[in-house]
Amino acid sequence: MTTVAIDSLLPKPGLSFRPKANVLLKPSRSLNCYRNPKLLFSRGACSCSFKPGRRIHVVEASSTDAAVIDTFEAFSSDDVLYKETFPVKRIEKVEGKIYIRLDQSEDQKNWQLAVGCSLPGKWILHWGVSYVGDSGSEWDQPPKDMRPPGSIPIKDYAIETPLKKLSKGDMFHEVKIELNPSSAIAAIHFVLKDEETGAWYQHRGRDFKVPLVDYLEDDGNMVGAKRGFGIWPGALGQFSNMLLKSETSQANAQSSSKESKDSKKENRQLEGFYEEQSIVKKVPMGNFVSVAVRKCSETSKNILYLETDIPGDVLVHWGVCRDDVQTWEIPAAPYPPETTVFKNKALRTQLQPKGTGNGSRASFTLDEDLVGFLFVLKLEDNTWSKFKGNDFFIPLSGATSVVGQLAQSDSVSEEISSKAYTDGIITGIRNLVSGLNSKKSQKTKTKEAQESILQEIEKLAAEAYSIFRSSITTFSEEAVLEIEAPKPAVKISSGTGTGFEILCQGFNWESHKSGRWYMELKEKASEISSLGFTVIWLPPPTESVSPEGYMPKDLYNLNSRYGTIDELKELIKSLHEVGLKVLGDVVLNHRCAHYQNQNGVWNIFGGRLDWDDRAVVGDDPHFQGRGNKSSGDNFHAAPNIDHSQEFVRKDLKEWLCWLREEIGYDGWRLDFVRGFWGGYVKDYLDASEPYFVVGEYWDSLNYTYSEMDHDQDAHRQRIVDWINATNGAGGAFDVTTKGILHSALGKCEYWRLSDQKGKPPGVVGWWPSRAVTFIENHDTGSTQGHWRFPGGKEMQGYAYILTHPGTPAVFYDHVFSHYRSEIAALISLRNRNKIHCRSTVKIVKAERDVYAAIIDDKLAMKIGPGSYEPPSGSQRWSSALEGNGYKVWELS
Repeated sequence: MTTVAIDSLLPKPGLSFRPKANVLLKPSRSLNCYRNPKLLFSRGACSCSFKPGRRIHVVEASSTDAAVIDTFEAFSSDDVLYKETFPVKRIEKVEGKIYIRLDQSEDQKNWQLAVGCSLPGKWILHWGVSYVGDSGSEWDQPPKDMRPPGSIPIKDYAIETPLKKLSKGDMFHEVKIELNPSSAIAAIHFVLKDEETGAWYQHRGRDFKVPLVDYLEDDGNMVGAKRGFGIWPGALGQFSNMLLKSETSQANAQSSSKESKDSKKENRQLEGFYEEQSIVKKVPMGNFVSVAVRKCSETSKNILYLETDIPGDVLVHWGVCRDDVQTWEIPAAPYPPETTVFKNKALRTQLQPKGTGNGSRASFTLDEDLVGFLFVLKLEDNTWSKFKGNDFFIPLSGATSVVGQLAQSDSVSEEISSKAYTDGIITGIRNLVSGLNSKKSQKTKTKEAQESILQEIEKLAAEAYSIFRSSITTFSEEAVLEIEAPKPAVKISSGTGTGFEILCQGFNWESHKSGRWYMELKEKASEISSLGFTVIWLPPPTESVSPEGYMPKDLYNLNSRYGTIDELKELIKSLHEVGLKVLGDVVLNHRCAHYQNQNGVWNIFGGRLDWDDRAVVGDDPHFQGRGNKSSGDNFHAAPNIDHSQEFVRKDLKEWLCWLREEIGYDGWRLDFVRGFWGGYVKDYLDASEPYFVVGEYWDSLNYTYSEMDHDQDAHRQRIVDWINATNGAGGAFDVTTKGILHSALGKCEYWRLSDQKGKPPGVVGWWPSRAVTFIENHDTGSTQGHWRFPGGKEMQGYAYILTHPGTPAVFYDHVFSHYRSEIAALISLRNRNKIHCRSTVKIVKAERDVYAAIIDDKLAMKIGPGSYEPPSGSQRWSSALEGNGYKVWELS
């Protein structure tokens, strides 16, 4: 283990300090076959061409073994037959600290909560508040004047705020939240997210809870709950729970639980504190392996020198080959010191520490008739290091060039590496499945052991996909388009429609209030169809704790605030009669319980699907489920359903099929799909065979301080990864495009609408046939207004999504507003020119004040105050539509 200490940033005790942190480097433990010897030799991931034997023999080192020279620089160019340095990528664990500090502001009136992290990364504070008198564990969003710059609302229950570096070049990140002691806020709740890895960090497996009143019960996740004097230590790494008592705090008696809310507010007792919690992050490390070969004039043998800067003990697993097939065999002696025989087909040599500097080395004496030297490295944590997934190969026969292995075609090498590696993973998965399905296994293996195998299969599958993603530079969909141009008569595939869909959201956040929304919408069915829409998305139909429908209870009870089950059937029938496909808004991530368990926790369900607490994930502390760990992010307000349970999946598939067959839905809008693995979604879609599907995968875009990053590849990659987990069976809302449009139009930064490769910067630029583009919905707009589109720029947004590929979605409030005629004209223009979800985009301008593009060589468009006219020449463009800040042309 290597320990790296970060020097203290605090010269003396005080409130305005920055913590010192100990950063510990630990070897990672991973299922990666490169680094796990069990996977390497049992699942076919290793490309060594030998069969394992049974014994290990110790071999005496020969006294004639050549000495290792100090540095490769000592080689003269005349002596060297081959010389190469290979990059080696490893993963190590870095330990640091999360710190939480509460103290008074400089004005001595308000208070300030600071949350920081000592590790590098893109850190996001996911947080909310609870108010005096609140019951239960549900969060609320804080008041707007309490939100730090750069904060983004998440639905209606949380805020995400990026942590900022304390100073330029500093590795510490921190966010500060201003608190008004006279407010009605009782506590702040948060978890920390690393945007680089997607990992969430909690407090004892639960959310951090910072009490702002002194009568709250400590339920195990409270920080700063203990009051008392503390002394700042000289080295903060030596403690994890020192508390600072504020000089201005008043010693009030603890409030009685029978006191009124007002009395509790008056008796709040804020005291400053500081707490730390250890945090571990996996980080990539770059090292090297250098190899040189020279001819020994005295013995006519080749001397191979190998050295590396990898820290710790490094074992070289090696052999030689006599032909181009690269079949491993053991060479004749002499061997380096610390060499053993491994299973009669390879040798293992412990590298020796270098005389100067870090790292280790060895030298090997080899006969001149050998073709090559093959090796892999085994590190001290029993992980393996290879070259692009294959064995390192060093040419020996006729090796007169120093241009070594890296001169090979990277694309060919990576393709072979990925195939060999993923084939090994597939073999391993098959073996695991076979063992799990065997009758003997089912009788002898405990439930926990079987679940462990299932989790290993899931991780292996995800790893295989990550290898696939890293081996391609662009989506294969584009290559398909080059070979076969899209045709209007597109074959309908389950979940993705024809490619010519235009979606209307058929409700807003207030639609439930009339109690007869289904009948009101029925009266507008013909009108919606005449505007050019082909698909309509209806609100959640299920009985719900919340009137909007997103807290479902009895899934089979379709009498909701929007109308009765019979009215719903009547509405869907009317929509079908005018040619509209109908999407149901289904909430699969969570479900509200009917009954409390023996501990008073709401996790027992009633109705037709009378599940018990086994249906609730086991890592959501708010609802104490007995299921397995969640396969996604937890939704805080209701029990999160464990989709790994077979009875849960069976019941949900039957319910979806019932909605299709009995009620008449054609497809689904899937709520909060971040909460569970996309592979389960694929299972549900295979069973219900929807016409069209769109998932809501919504998380924060990437920001540096309060400025949105130009590169949003990581954000759209997360959405694409979810789509891929569903096997591409459906699409997802292009949240990336919406966010980029916000900054581009709101700040006159239209250059944002082109990524680094000159393509649209959202999901629509990578996988357009699965991108459902939008500018507003019931969460972001309507009366909620969580992430409202820049005012007055809505038609620029629609000019973008209705002329571009992807499947555009239009918000109900905009359809029936003064924008109606312009939206209808854009839809007509799209349909007339047969623009579809896979249409091609040529971006011709992406500048500060203007964005312009040509789509399918049929439409030209521009948005922004800047000037643009389509090129004149053989093509004749005529103006088709013009509005505030946008213009569209079509070929005459």
